[in-house]
Amino acid sequence: MDMPNWQIFKRGRQATPASPSAAGRSDAEAQELQLLRGVQRGRMSDFEALYRLYHPRLQRFVLHLTRQADLVDEILDDTLLVVWQRADRFDGSSKLSTWIFGIAYRKSLKALSRLDLPQEDPQQDEQADPSPGPEQQLGHAQRLGRLKAALGELSADHRAVIELCYFHDMSHAEIAQVVGCPPETVKTRMFYARRRLRSLVAELYDGPAVE
Repeated sequence: MDMPNWQIFKRGRQATPASPSAAGRSDAEAQELQLLRGVQRGRMSDFEALYRLYHPRLQRFVLHLTRQADLVDEILDDTLLVVWQRADRFDGSSKLSTWIFGIAYRKSLKALSRLDLPQEDPQQDEQADPSPGPEQQLGHAQRLGRLKAALGELSADHRAVIELCYFHDMSHAEIAQVVGCPPETVKTRMFYARRRLRSLVAELYDGPAVE
């Protein structure tokens, strides 16, 4: 198939429709699968439509995962090029969104590895977390900036599970498919990330961590 012209899609991405409600998700997923079938047949118009649906979601995910704004466009282009070239490899064993986010996750980690940035060990702490999540402790929108600053201190693996869970509404099983690990590992990473967030927020803003 011919290579897609990214600039055409980027100029039109502001027209991306709003995210569907929970009630309309099944219809939205069916529409996405129909577009993918068109991509498998080499239809550029269907790829353009799929691009516009996924670009805003992937952009947020990749930016929050990497914390490297200058890498985002490259990673998104690499991700969507895989979707274009390897659409026939989607076997339907997961949601299409899970498959595409998984590609973006791997491309992001590969880009970060080239920067040789220090990473925390995502396998620390093997317990379940019984305490409230950081989103409950931080409160409402006026304190969201504090959470974002703390998220920047986490490893990419820990940011990924927080981002996919709280901002993309994925279950532990879906997150496990995206990041390529068992669901129990997702739970472990979630526990460590949430505990670390509480500690970081307390350290950054002189407030006591709630246990």
